[in-house]
This record gives sequence, C-alpha cells and structure tokens, in this order.
Amino acid sequence: MPILTSDEGLKRVIGVQGLALSIVNMVIGSGIFVLPALIGMAMGAFGIFGYIFCSIMMAAIMLCYAEVGAKITTSGGSYAYVEKAFGNFSGFIINWLFCFGWGILASAAMMNIIADSLALLWPSLLNPIYRGLLFFFLMGIMVVINILGTKQANIFVKSISILKLFPILGIIVFGFSHIKVHNLFWQNVPSLKTFSDTTLILFFAFAGFEASLGVSGEFKNPKKTVPLGIFLGGAIVLIVYLLLQTVTQGILGADIIAHKNAPLAAVAEKIIGPTGTTLLLFTAAFSCFGGVSADVMATPRSLFACANDGMFPKFLSKVHSKFATPYLAIITYASLIFIFSVSGGFKQLAVLASAALLLVYLSVILATIKLRNNKEDESEKTFKVPGGLIVPFIGIASIVWLLTSLNKWEIISTIIFITTICLLFFVMKWMRKNN
Repeated sequence: MPILTSDEGLKRVIGVQGLALSIVNMVIGSGIFVLPALIGMAMGAFGIFGYIFCSIMMAAIMLCYAEVGAKITTSGGSYAYVEKAFGNFSGFIINWLFCFGWGILASAAMMNIIADSLALLWPSLLNPIYRGLLFFFLMGIMVVINILGTKQANIFVKSISILKLFPILGIIVFGFSHIKVHNLFWQNVPSLKTFSDTTLILFFAFAGFEASLGVSGEFKNPKKTVPLGIFLGGAIVLIVYLLLQTVTQGILGADIIAHKNAPLAAVAEKIIGPTGTTLLLFTAAFSCFGGVSADVMATPRSLFACANDGMFPKFLSKVHSKFATPYLAIITYASLIFIFSVSGGFKQLAVLASAALLLVYLSVILATIKLRNNKEDESEKTFKVPGGLIVPFIGIASIVWLLTSLNKWEIISTIIFITTICLLFFVMKWMRKNN
C-alpha cells in the first residue's frame, strides 16, 4: 500500500494504534510514580472517586479534541484547531502557550526527573557537568530518531510505551495478592476543598494527550484515526491509573505517607524485595525519557505549522528533502528543552504551565463549538460528539472551576505571559509589513 503524503509534504504513516500508544506514553509519565501517594495522603481510599470524577472531565475535553481533530487534518494540533476557528492571532497565542508554557517547561522538568532518579544510583549525576552531558546525549538521540523519519520515531515511541508499562503492569498484576482489604475502606469523606485541590493534581496527571495530535498532518485516515486513537489511549490510561491506585492504597494503607516520594518503589519492594526499588527507579527514568521523546516527535509540528502560516520564523517550516520531516523545527525545539533542562530556570516558570494548558483546552473546546456551526463542512461526514453542547459545557465548566483554584501569583504570571505574546504578535506583524 502506498504511503500517502499530506499537502504539507509530510508522510501519513501514523494509525490508530500509533496515536493511542503515543497518548499512553505522553500521559503516563513522571507523575504516575508519585501520584498514588499524593492522592492517598489527601483522600485515602476515597481517592478512587477522584480518579473517576477527573476522568469524566478529561473525557469531555478529549471528546472535543476527537471531534475537531477529525475535521482539521493538517499539522499543529491545538494550534491548527484554534487558528482555523478564530484566526492567526488566537492561533499564535495558543501555540506559544502550548509550546513554551506547557511543552518545553514540562519536558525540561521530566529531563531533570531522569537525572534525579539515576542520581540515586550514580551520585555523580548531581554534578552539573555530568548532568548536562546526560541531557545532551539523551536529547541528541531523540533529535536523530525524529529527523530520520516520523515512521521510525513513531515505532520508537510505541516501543517505549509498551516497555515502560511492563513494570507498572507487573505491580498491578502481582500486587493484588498483597492487598489488605481494610486499607480500601475510607473512614470519612474529604472536604470539598480537599477534593477540589486533589482533582487539580489529577487533572494534570491525565493531561498531555493533546501533544500527540501535533503530528495530525501525518495521520493515516485522520477522520478515523483521531477519535479512535483518543478513545483507546484515554481508556488505557484511566484503567491503569485506577488499578495502580487501588494496589498502592491496598498495600501501603496509612503507611503511604512514609513513602510519599516513591510509593511505587515501596510497593515493588514489598512484592519482590530490594530489587524492586532499583527496577522502579529505572522505570521512572525510562518513562520520563519516553514522555520527552513523544513530545519531541509531536510539538515541533506546531512550530512547523505556525511557520507555514508566516507566524513563526520561516526556517522552521523547512522539510528535510530525504526524510520528509520538519528537521529544523525538531532541532530548535529540542535545543530549547536542553537549555531549560540545564539552567533549572524552568522551576521558576513552571507555575505558568498549569494555567497555560487549561487555557489551551478551553480554546480548543470553543473552537469545536465554532467549527461545528461551520456550514462549509456539513457535506463531509466526520465524528461528532453526541448530546449537543452537553459535553463541551462539562469541559468548559470543569476548566473554569480549575482556573478559580489558581493563586494570585499564577494569575498575574499568566496575564504577563499572554500580554508579552500579544505584543510579540503585533511587533512581528509590523516587521513583516515594513519588509
């Protein structure tokens, strides 16, 4: 079967399985190794309901992505959807919020988690020089693989997704026999504020799936691949999270507080002994590496798409003549991750990431509603979320609720960041006009 090429010159090589595994890889990242303890400490066994409640919110958002992603089949993911619905200005802001406010900072954080995990085995990685060399080596591997071709990069991401799930699935399967049933009963129902704060943590544990849609210009039959891939990937993530929380809470119980920094490692030690701790440290590092790899594969396509529209520097739109990949966008994006990884400055800016992603999600839901009413697309049948505006409303209400949980500093930082982006847009527009 011949490989189809998109209008952008990119090859359509990613199917339902590839998208689903990419979503699993992006979402099940570093947070899963500390999340069970955070939830258990806050709500105890009642935390299971937090997962269920949060999954309903994320399902509403993912369904909106599935609908709009089936219609807009060019590269760019969130940027492409918002730009199509509301124009260049809105798309420009969303692309900056997503690429910098979420993507680069989150990946830089995961790179440091890799170093921190391995430093427990090799303390020399606490040295900034060795740490920087590790970052350079790992980012170099990701860049080379992604430049060589999207198909190869997708196979790499698939492999990591499968391999990193084995230890986690091992904990779930072999951990059930170690569960103490009394640890799964809750003594009291948490307060609304506690539930709200915990849901905010869980919300971001489910976040990240949208980055996988950055390669939408390389999906095979996107009208089918996007909704099915999102549904399958989201279902796997939810099932894994629910089972993992049940096993961790059931084994550790009240002792979960004593293992708040590495609850899964503690569970693994109880199941197979000291070797389990070492295995989980490697798994944590490997999981983060997989998450950053998937990000380096997907997010540069947003830079590429924006450059194609004349909103980012033109060199980012160049496609490799042999490998048909946006190689300069990949190199640029990976370089920025490396810089923030070694500088550590992302820790001060990471507060922007949470608000940035919420605003990206809100914009995509609004874009879904706007494009649904676009008469031009009525002749073409694509996936449409059932129930009218009920699902988008659930998504909007959830996001607004979570935004109200942001503190004063987070709100001010977000406003300053968006204002800066707006000024940059008009400066670039003025420069193009006068050239």
